[in-house]
Amino acid sequence: MQYLHNIGTYFLMVIEMFRKPTKWSVMRHLILKDIDDLIIGSLGIVAFISFFVGGVVTIQTALNIDNPLIPKELVGFATRQSILLEFAPTFMSIIMAGKVGSFITSSIGTMRVTEQIDALEVMGINSINYLVFPKFIAMAFYPFVISIAMFLGILGGLAACVFGGYSSADSFITGLQQDFEPFHIAYAFIKTFLFAFVLATVPSYHGYFMKGGALEVGEASTTSFVRTSVTIILLNYLATQLLLS
Repeated sequence: MQYLHNIGTYFLMVIEMFRKPTKWSVMRHLILKDIDDLIIGSLGIVAFISFFVGGVVTIQTALNIDNPLIPKELVGFATRQSILLEFAPTFMSIIMAGKVGSFITSSIGTMRVTEQIDALEVMGINSINYLVFPKFIAMAFYPFVISIAMFLGILGGLAACVFGGYSSADSFITGLQQDFEPFHIAYAFIKTFLFAFVLATVPSYHGYFMKGGALEVGEASTTSFVRTSVTIILLNYLATQLLLS
């Protein structure tokens, strides 16, 4: 019953997020701050992980198809499919659940502990709209982050392939272009928008409705990461089943 209560409270929070909006002059600054914290602040770690994981995917692929009967173009093809379909949208989102999700939960949870949320309510402000809606809008730019992850993942794969001597740049690029399905890009970004919504709202829920003191803020952040990751994995399965089957 507790899980049903939590799910119901979560959806009520999502509905409340769009009611009684904060005036635009205030909301604009909140949105810009959250874009800086959640999107721009994540570009460094996303770029670093994407480039080197793309290289690792390429090396692993090249080592496992080291057969003269298998064309070298397959390395580029396998890297493209791995990066575009799963690594960039899904596994990067799980990594972001740790960085962005924990930040959102701890920041809102700290406001709950220090009674700042109560102060907003006393002033007649819809605290859910004030705190959660800017994060929802900021995460609408999340596909931009995933685009960078896709590009750098493939670039890292190309660099690892060429400098590691596994294949030539021409054969790798030929593999990238081989049997390309434009819908795979749409599929990746549909998943990305779903994950962006989860990354904005699930951590906000755990921060907003937490109870206790400073110790419980840390516990809420951990719970938020776990539940956000589980939700992303389940949505990934459902989206793949519906869109690609």
